[in-house]
Parts: sequence; C-alpha cells; structure tokens
Amino acid sequence: MRVLILHQEIPADAAPDERDVLQEAEAVGQSLVRLGHRAQVKACTLDLAALDATLEASQADVVFNLVESMAGTGRLIHLPPALLDARECAYTGNPAEAIFLTSHKILAKERLSAAGLPTPAWVMLPPDAAGRPRLQPVARDADGGRLTWLIKSVWEHASLGMDDTCFVRDAAPDDLAAPLAACAARMGGDCFAEEYVDGREFNVGLIAGPRGPEMLPPAEIVFTDFPADKPKIIGYQAKWETDSFEYQHTQRRFDFAPADGPLLERLRAAALACWEAFGLAGYARVDFRVDAAGAPWILEVNTNPCISPDAGFAAMLARAGISADQAIARLLDDAQGRARRFRHPDALPHKRAPTQMQARSVRHETGNRERTPSVFTFRYEVNDGDGARIRALTQATGFFHADEVEIAVELVDERLKKGAASGYEFVLAEQDGRLVGYTCFGPIPCTAASYDLYWIAVSPEMQGQGLGRQLQTETERRIGALGGTRLYAETSSRPQYLSTRAFYDRTGYTLAEMLPDFYAPGDGRATYLKVLAP
Repeated sequence: MRVLILHQEIPADAAPDERDVLQEAEAVGQSLVRLGHRAQVKACTLDLAALDATLEASQADVVFNLVESMAGTGRLIHLPPALLDARECAYTGNPAEAIFLTSHKILAKERLSAAGLPTPAWVMLPPDAAGRPRLQPVARDADGGRLTWLIKSVWEHASLGMDDTCFVRDAAPDDLAAPLAACAARMGGDCFAEEYVDGREFNVGLIAGPRGPEMLPPAEIVFTDFPADKPKIIGYQAKWETDSFEYQHTQRRFDFAPADGPLLERLRAAALACWEAFGLAGYARVDFRVDAAGAPWILEVNTNPCISPDAGFAAMLARAGISADQAIARLLDDAQGRARRFRHPDALPHKRAPTQMQARSVRHETGNRERTPSVFTFRYEVNDGDGARIRALTQATGFFHADEVEIAVELVDERLKKGAASGYEFVLAEQDGRLVGYTCFGPIPCTAASYDLYWIAVSPEMQGQGLGRQLQTETERRIGALGGTRLYAETSSRPQYLSTRAFYDRTGYTLAEMLPDFYAPGDGRATYLKVLAP
C-alpha cells in the first residue's frame, strides 16, 4: 500500500513542540515500512493547490495525517483534512469537522455542555453588551463567582504560553479582562479563562478497533514535590523543557488502588461519550481533572494527540499491549474502512447468478461508519409492493449489479408465494412510511441452527445514521427467536468491499474463511461468522 505521511512545514528555528512532529513522522514511517507499505513524507503549507497536486501525484492509497498547525497557527489545522475530504481521499485520524470543533476550545466546551458532559466554567472575550467578560455556566459557584482560574489559548495546543503567570486566584469574572489581555499575545491572539479544578489529572486515550473505539488504560499525571503555592498544571515547561522543575516533577502512572475502580470507569464512559458527541475517528485523547469529591471534569478533547514513541499516547498503547505497528495498522484499517470513495466502487465483474438457495453468495452493502443513531420502525412480512421498493433501494446504492438486484426481488417474490416455507426471512426498516433499509436471511439447509445473511442494504440518504447497525441487531434478535445460534455473512475480498468487511469486524463477526478467486480471478469470498448470544 502507498501511504503519504503528511505534516506541516517546520521552520529551522521552530520550538520543541513544533519539531516534535518530525520525530512522529519518522516513527510512523518506520512502522509503515515494517508493515510492508511504501511510505512517502510530505510537508504542507498554506498552498493548498500544491498540496492537491501532491495528492494527485503520490497516488497514495491512504494519507497519514499528522498536521498539527498551518502557517504557525492551530486555527488552520482543519484545512488539510478538509481538502482530503473534498478529494475523497482515505486518511487517518479524525475528520475535518471534529478537528475544527475540538481545536477551538470554546466551541468544544459548548459542545460538551450541550451534550450534558461536565466541563469547567469559562470566561471569554470579547465582552458582552454591558462591557463585561462573558461567564459561561459555573458548576460550583463560590462567593459570587470568585474562583481560581487558569488562562488558556483558544486555538493553540501543546500548552502554548501556559505557565504559572496564567494562574489567577480568587477572582470574579469581571476581574479577568486585564489578565486575559495580558496573555493573549503569547497564546496566539485568543485566550479564555477556565475555572481551575484543584485535584487529580488524568488522560484517557481511545483508538479505533474492529468493534468500535477501544479505551486505552487511563493514565494519571502525578505532581511530585510541588510547593504548596505552586499551581499543579501541565504547562509548556512540563511538556517541553526537559531541564525544568515542572518536567522533572510530573510523572505518568497507570497503577491504581482498587478504590479507584469506579472513578476509572467514569473516566472511560465520559471519554467514550466524547467520541460520540464529536463524531471522532481513528484516535483521540481526553484530558480530565477530578475534584476533591471525585467528580471528573473534561478539560480538552485532543483529536490529534502525538503518537511519537516517547509520548503519552504511546505509553497508553504499550500498557494496553498494543505495539506501535499494530496501532498504525489499526489506523490504516480505520481510514480505509470509512473512506467515502468506497461508497462508489468501480463496476465489478459479473459472477454466475446464484440459485435461490445459493443467495448467500450475494455481496452486502452497508455504507460508511455510522455515528448518530436514528429511530426506525421494523416489520417482518413482505407485501406486494416490496419487490419494487427493494429494487429501487438496491439500485440507488450503486453497489449491486443488475442481476444481483433481480435476485433480491426474486427472493421477495418467493417469500410471497411460499411464506416461511421459502426459507427467506426479512427485516424491513421504514421511516415515515418509506423503505430505507432491509435484510434478508434464512436457515442453512442440513444444519441444526445456522443461518445465512443473504442481503443487507441501506438507502444512501440514511447511511451514517446508525441504521445498518440497528438492522444487524434486529436481524440477530429475530434469528435467535427462530432458534438460530450461528449467523454467516459472505462478501467479496476486493478492496472496494473493505468498508463492508470493516462493518462486520465492528459488529462482532470474525473472519471464518477466505476462498481466493471464488467469484472471479482476484475476487475471493470472505465468510464471516457471529455466534449469537442466547
């Protein structure tokens, strides 16, 4: 596979936090080579036309996106992935929208609050109509809003400009205009004050896996021998200046007492909720503070955490038993599995039309990764109009040949003629009276309790709304009610069907068999199995 590693251009006099991406690109490149891929590294600038030409010339199968800023500012970090989206390129990590929302920390906190997720109160400029800084909801209002605050950059990451002088004690929101203005220049021009949560600090990493995002072991940042009056914060020095007190007296730990078990579960649940709320993909890190009462507060959602060998994310992977090469392979699989170009595959060679009892050989279409669940109604008996509706639905996907579409209709006709004796069962999903997806399945002859999944299809306008997963779940429930215990699904081994195979991986199936050249030379049959819970 050809992989283009993309990072921002790094000037010769760059600071340590900027130069770190070069080590990151080197480590990723080494993993790619070990995995048998061809890697090329490209530094990008604001010249998006040049980047577009590079993408075209590279003929990369996947772009490994390591861009952390553009032209020296984090507020442009979303531009390269936005271009990749426009060109329908497969790329690792998070989509442009999620990167933009989380990079603007105020937008991120607003999204967290809207989702009911706890995040510390904040004050921001410009002021409101009365000329005062705007105070967002204070969770623990004390003494008329007089709190301890930490000033942060709105756009910049790596704790840029953050040190002990950003710590403001016993201040009301109206007192923060001057400190905010004083810090703005060194923080990229925009900054805000966040309520300081005095307590423990945790990081929780997430990485895409075959069954959705996997939580990595939570890490606690321990502040060792900090003087009583010194703020316990992870500022710039703690991250980048190796000879500083802050760097040498902050350690990461993964070992916890049994009493911390419930807290760690709350952290994991909150991190997963962030993944869903922001539509994350690939990998991410969520940073928390835990107050004296044991309540976690979300500080930040990092959609592009550093994955250098010495970074915290790499330590979490190692603790989870995931090697660097395995992590890179996962990110490549995730990138390809959700790439939009697989929604419009090239025409496939025709294969011999299966008989009705061979219908399990028909390939399946599920669309891209689903994120936001919607509500659908299901029915289980076909009627006279369903043949035409299923023909229109399968044609609209652009995924099936004409002969495959006709087979789908034939199975409806067979069910109408013979009922349950036909061996074909259906789950039809409707929304506002429209057929928006369906499955067809049936018992495998000469077996005790095995079933074949013949068809699963979702209309294009419904893809990405959770329907494929809901159809799968309802189909498995129906098969269980009919006495089935094993469900088989077959699809093509060609690259165009990577998203379909990834769908089965995510929904709990295992690859049971691969038959090379089954449909045609270079077009094998992949058979997936799921053992159904009682």
